[in-house]
Amino acid sequence: MSSGFNADEIFEMALEFERKGVLFYTKASEMFEDPEIRSMLVSLAAMEAEHEQIFSSMRGRLVGQEGYSEAFDPDGTAASYVRAMTGGEVFDATVALTGSETLRDILKKGIEAEKNSVVFYTGLKRVVPESLGRDKVEKIIEEEMKHIGILSDKLSSLKKLT
Repeated sequence: MSSGFNADEIFEMALEFERKGVLFYTKASEMFEDPEIRSMLVSLAAMEAEHEQIFSSMRGRLVGQEGYSEAFDPDGTAASYVRAMTGGEVFDATVALTGSETLRDILKKGIEAEKNSVVFYTGLKRVVPESLGRDKVEKIIEEEMKHIGILSDKLSSLKKLT
């Protein structure tokens, strides 16, 4: 049974998530004078840009495969993840910045965005064949989880100061 999402569309969504991540962390880094905070946020933006390149490469290889234009999702679970993440503006609302956020606000938004990415990429992983880079999607999930840890540790250290 087809999920109704083709591979090209799913990878475009993944690329858009990563682009928004780059913009979020870049804009957030510009809001702070502290070099340590700026460096952490710039580093996270660079990691998101690297993920974008990986997904772009995977997209090119996957979409070019004859007979693999439709995502394989026999039980519809991956499609449910995709709908949950893209219907409504779950991700957009998380990464929107006004410019008046505190570091605590930025960290919380970043954690929420990273969690959303993990959920989305878990669904994406199900539609990527082993031979075309499922392990790379798993690696990106692990990196996003590390981002959650980095942001959570920084948030924890802020809480200890107040």
